[in-house]
Amino acid sequence: MLNENIFRTYTFEEARQTILRRRAPDAYDVPPAMQQRLANLFGEPVTPDEAVRRILASIREHGDSAVRDWTKRIDGIDLGDFAVPEADIEAALHAVPDDVLSAMKLAARRIKDFHRMQPVTKWVEQGVGQLIRPLGRVGIYVPGGAAPLPSSLLMSAIPARVAEVKEIVVCTPPGREDGKVPSVILAAAALSGISKIYRIGGAQAVAAMAFGTVSVPRVDKIVGPGNLFVTLAKRQVFGMVGIDGLPGPTETMVIADENADPELAAADLLAQAEHDVLAAAILVTPSRQLAAAVTEAVRRQAVTLSRVETITQSLQNQGGVIIVDDLKQAFEAANLYAPEHLCLLIENARDWTGHVQNAGGVFLGEYSFEVLGDYVAGPSHVMPTSGTARFASPLNVWDFVKITSLVDFDPETGKELSQIAAVLAHAEDLTAHAAAAEARAKE
Repeated sequence: MLNENIFRTYTFEEARQTILRRRAPDAYDVPPAMQQRLANLFGEPVTPDEAVRRILASIREHGDSAVRDWTKRIDGIDLGDFAVPEADIEAALHAVPDDVLSAMKLAARRIKDFHRMQPVTKWVEQGVGQLIRPLGRVGIYVPGGAAPLPSSLLMSAIPARVAEVKEIVVCTPPGREDGKVPSVILAAAALSGISKIYRIGGAQAVAAMAFGTVSVPRVDKIVGPGNLFVTLAKRQVFGMVGIDGLPGPTETMVIADENADPELAAADLLAQAEHDVLAAAILVTPSRQLAAAVTEAVRRQAVTLSRVETITQSLQNQGGVIIVDDLKQAFEAANLYAPEHLCLLIENARDWTGHVQNAGGVFLGEYSFEVLGDYVAGPSHVMPTSGTARFASPLNVWDFVKITSLVDFDPETGKELSQIAAVLAHAEDLTAHAAAAEARAKE
């Protein structure tokens, strides 16, 4: 069983000053091991931000050769061709276990059905309107790291397909053992109708997609989660290309009342904590008895799980229990924190959704739990983190289209409005504007 203090308890006011406080996007801690690795890589101490800046500049200038060089230096892989042969992508459908393929097909269908319900409409009314056009080419980053994440590919690619994006390219790190992309990733790509996958990871993948190289086409927008270096690279190339956001470590907040099942609440918190040592798993409840039961269940269940070391660090650094006065205060805490995932293990959960102002996704009840959202519920699991749910949304069809405003007046309306435009132009001392408007008004 884990240490008794591993999952600490806070009052609401204590939590406001500690685990509910958000850090600035660039206020990240650099572990000593990472600092040393960067110093070894660059021959001098550099920050992650500076490391990414140098990688981007190198690839922008030297293209494919720089991608190969950084992949060798960072990943220890000698890349030949970046692209995975299309035949290998199709063959992957027969290389994964049947149950995994069936599960991915079901997930793909539900993701597609969900996003097809999203209204994306053009309109014209009284001489004005909007045109909707899909993006021409989108780049998707699919993390490799500790484990392949085919779900992230499905959750990013399928909304783009629904939006009718003309071309989708995927970058994902080469395997450390053999330099290959896992079959499960290739199978997810095949199910998503993707034929262009490049064995490139990290900041070098973002650079290749943002600037374009001989081998990798330049994209209009880059989406998908990644590690610190991917996130920093996306921030630095924003403006040259669009991005979906700057995802940080994943997070879940569980609001539970006295009737919640502590074993299920603990399981949901642990499912989040196993992602990353920086992942956040927070319980908010007005019931001290429930809080104690969940804390005990967390300690008992954690030691049976394969990633117990990661879970321990996550809970110790980012997790905790917040004791509130009542459920209204619980939602006050949630809106202050703006979690990526907000799970409501409370009676009549649907009646409380009106209290939710800031959250990436809301999961109602014990059988609508967050893990279903990770895989098969339907909405994309690429959701706003780090408090950005205050102003951002989950990845969706609107991320893959652009709006063009349309103005189409008849002569009578144009002349009438020209007089008003001329008045405003003179008020701003823009005489050329006024002259252009007055030329129509006089006709």
